[in-house]
Amino acid sequence: MRNYTIALIGFGGVARSLAEIIRDDSDRLAASLGFRMTVVAITDLNMGTLVQPEGVDLAAVLAMPRGATFAGLPGGSEDARNEEVIRTSNADIVVEATFTNPVTGEPALSHVQWALDAGKHVTTTNKGPVALAGAALLERAAANGVRFEFEGAVMSGTPVLRFASQMLQGTRIAAIQGILNGTTNYVLGQMAQGATLDAAVAEAQQLGYAEADPTADIGGSDVRLKVSILANQIMGVALTPEEIPTRGITDLTPEDIAAARERSQVWKLIGEVTRDSAGTVRAEVRPIALDLDHPLAGISGATNAVTFDTDLLGQVTVSGPGAGRIETAYALLSDIIAIHAANGA
Repeated sequence: MRNYTIALIGFGGVARSLAEIIRDDSDRLAASLGFRMTVVAITDLNMGTLVQPEGVDLAAVLAMPRGATFAGLPGGSEDARNEEVIRTSNADIVVEATFTNPVTGEPALSHVQWALDAGKHVTTTNKGPVALAGAALLERAAANGVRFEFEGAVMSGTPVLRFASQMLQGTRIAAIQGILNGTTNYVLGQMAQGATLDAAVAEAQQLGYAEADPTADIGGSDVRLKVSILANQIMGVALTPEEIPTRGITDLTPEDIAAARERSQVWKLIGEVTRDSAGTVRAEVRPIALDLDHPLAGISGATNAVTFDTDLLGQVTVSGPGAGRIETAYALLSDIIAIHAANGA
């Protein structure tokens, strides 16, 4: 049975959850998937670096107390030697899960480039590298005979990219509309019930839906990155995030909310990609008051959803969690499964 050796670059909640899945469910996954996974390296800004080519004891690592480092362990160091591990470890697959600047895509962009150049497969849930350089990274992967997978970059574990590329084969997709930010969707739901924007954001922060600085969410820039990925990967264009007109929800007033309710409508922050009859693709992010019979109107809370407008099936909607550490770890696992399938499994 094939065994994939894995390097975890970043060991926050998502990577730890993937490690927990491998630790706890290895036999079942091997029986159902036809391969095993062995973590051989971990790097983390706080914990340092651990390289054990025969396999890391995940139970022991996951039991380490907060604040501990890998220094003192065989193959351990207190420094995060990301480039060294990516380029020289015996990992077949690099799992890139670092905290990354969404504007520059760094450090994830460099991590992905180093891994592909070293002939290693890569999976990441970071949006920045895919939105900014997705096409170039895919070309780089192909040139080096490896795979670059990023299903979790749009809707976490909900497989929107593979759904479009695999399940909608043979259809022509004329438009994509999505609720792609759970924080904003939750906030708009609370505002529809009478909360102010500030109060709704504060509640979202208390529930863990919103970051301490919610600007990327309510301002629309998070959705803009995801729309860029959808446009480029599904519609086959080359739109940069800066080319996508973007307006968040900060200008919505209580009067706007009330007026929509009177018209039997509900406000949603929508990321939209459309292709006109001439083949021109346009994208935009903006709040839209949707009629209640729209397939996205009933998406509530922190749930994400995308509606594809197709020629043969009409509207097809995929919904599911757009965040969460276990859900996002599943996206990484699904990428590893895709890598295995592409290797002729």
